[in-house]
Amino acid sequence: MSDERKHHIESEHPEMVGQFVRVAETLRQPHTIVRSRVDEEVELHYRLYETSPVTQKYLCVVVKDVPDNPFIITAFYTDTVKKGDVLWEIE
Repeated sequence: MSDERKHHIESEHPEMVGQFVRVAETLRQPHTIVRSRVDEEVELHYRLYETSPVTQKYLCVVVKDVPDNPFIITAFYTDTVKKGDVLWEIE
């Protein structure tokens, strides 16, 4: 992840300061992956954390999955998994 993306995430979502180990964990072992309803090249990777800087929440890592150059758009904690096509879900 680029320094620019890290800065963007931390400035837009202050609760994400120091959370990049969890971002990597969410990408490696998501609980759910949903395709965006707005952009079919965007995937939302979710992992539920019992504790976070903002109580029990899902960490959502938003990834633009373009061929040969996928990149993280943003990451944030949220209460719910957004609607869309579920591409993968933990059993």
